[in-house]
Amino acid sequence: MRRMNVVVAVALAVIAFSGTSASASAVRTAPAAHSPAGLRADQPPFPYKDCLSAAKQHGESPAYAKWHCDELVKKGWVKRPQA
Repeated sequence: MRRMNVVVAVALAVIAFSGTSASASAVRTAPAAHSPAGLRADQPPFPYKDCLSAAKQHGESPAYAKWHCDELVKKGWVKRPQA
């Protein structure tokens, strides 16, 4: 019985160690592809104009689209419109 406990403990240690090392290596090898300004176009915050056009594609009325995009600005998902 004691031998079985040792085998299980070793197996759990191997699984735990391999799981942390695999995630650590994945973090180290992640590509750092950024634009010169440090923002990527496929990640938030998105341009306000793109928000309005996406809302139009989804069939939202212009007034609702403006309200919706303003709410997304408050949450940080969309950039403020430039005056």
